[in-house]
Amino acid sequence: MPVINFLTNAFPFWVFIASLISLYHPPAFTWFSGPMIPVGLGIIMLGMGLTLSVEDFKGILKYPGWVITGILLQYTIMPFLGWSLSYAFNLPAPLAVGLILVSCCPSGTASNVVNYLARSNVALSVTMTAFGTFMAVALTPVLTAWLAGSRIHVDAWGLFLSTVQVVIVPIVLGVLMNRFFPKVTQKLTVISPLVAVIFITLIVASIVGAGQEYILKSGARLILAVFTLHSLGFLLGYLAGRIFLKNEIASRTISVEVGMQNSGLGVVLARQNFSSPLVAIPCAISSVFHSVLASLLASVWRLDANQYPRS
Repeated sequence: MPVINFLTNAFPFWVFIASLISLYHPPAFTWFSGPMIPVGLGIIMLGMGLTLSVEDFKGILKYPGWVITGILLQYTIMPFLGWSLSYAFNLPAPLAVGLILVSCCPSGTASNVVNYLARSNVALSVTMTAFGTFMAVALTPVLTAWLAGSRIHVDAWGLFLSTVQVVIVPIVLGVLMNRFFPKVTQKLTVISPLVAVIFITLIVASIVGAGQEYILKSGARLILAVFTLHSLGFLLGYLAGRIFLKNEIASRTISVEVGMQNSGLGVVLARQNFSSPLVAIPCAISSVFHSVLASLLASVWRLDANQYPRS
């Protein structure tokens, strides 16, 4: 439907406007918090699952190199950029640690949403997110400790359980609905992209509102550092994908997976493991920039995605 497509393609605008409103008046969006966030993510994942079939995941098994390449890029490009930019912008120690921390986090469910909206390879995106999140149990604290000189603790079971709840279960349910109830699925997929836009906008604006005080107090250097981190992450992820994989849709998918971080995880780790509240600031700002930049890419890429093969 033209109206739904228009509202969906305007994803960057909704995220940006909602973030500005949340900065000005946090209560406008901070009500969307607590259990609402995982429920919202679950609904988004269900919508994506409705577009997938078992054959999509079988196709990914034919190209394990795509998944391995994507995860290697995720855990090399971003941590290196985070470490380098913290020095390049001469950030104070707590802010530098926060930038490195968020750069060492895996991609989150938002990357699956963006690839879904961009009409990229959602099955590859989900697979990378699942494996990358599982590996984050070890890689995020190890890389952060190595690059930032501080050790953090990750609740491995909690991280695994969250991934299962908001990614694996809803997507499997969506795939099963697509398999056994195709007529119902066909009707739902008409509005599911717009539903995804609404929920991801609420989630991003909620995170921004919760960190309003810290974001407004942070300087231009930090804002530019976070913007550069994600901009280069998307660019280098795409270029590396083209070099190693030579497939346009796979390269776009990996670009999003590399450029987007699980900023929510970064905020939680920062608050639980560091005494300075400043460490959480880069993570909060990250949620805005990677969402806006990624949504812009999604709006552009979805226009010509059908021209390229997904395998």
